[in-house]
Amino acid sequence: MRPAVFLDRDGTLIREQGYLSDPEAVELLPGVPRALRNLMEAGYPLVVVSNQSGVGRGMFTAARVHAVMAQLRRRLREHGVELTSIRFCPHRPEDGCACRKPRPGMLELAAEDLQLALRDSVTIGDKRIDTAAGRAAGGRGVLVRTGYGRDEEARAGDRDGDGPDHVSDDLAAAVEWLLERG
Repeated sequence: MRPAVFLDRDGTLIREQGYLSDPEAVELLPGVPRALRNLMEAGYPLVVVSNQSGVGRGMFTAARVHAVMAQLRRRLREHGVELTSIRFCPHRPEDGCACRKPRPGMLELAAEDLQLALRDSVTIGDKRIDTAAGRAAGGRGVLVRTGYGRDEEARAGDRDGDGPDHVSDDLAAAVEWLLERG
């Protein structure tokens, strides 16, 4: 079993645009390809975990989410990055499913399928729910200040035990922090 890096999509890897359903609107954030290549070179599986409640809300179909994810894969492949897996939760917050972040269900299923060590893994995202999911799965959570991250940082105190383990300016800085600590 090996550790992985779980990555939120919107606001972490690509520009935050609300309920994204247009593959042509996928825009990688600066430094993302290089940061992901650094993780690949260090041997980390890269697993995208994304809440996509627009499906449950009837705003777009799961097929549209798959099309956006396929475009994300294409854009990253242009930079030599290969994602290990992409997972998403189509449910609304009020549905109470086990897979929607901050619950750890998506991470746990990926860990089971890919033989990953959750305890040694890190989840990186721009929302408290991302870091909380990583911690709920037994690993660490890193908040990035891109996307909603700056606003989330102000609310991300560890009052109830689910604050981030670290806060970085962006994915590149988060990866640098992770690789320095192993």
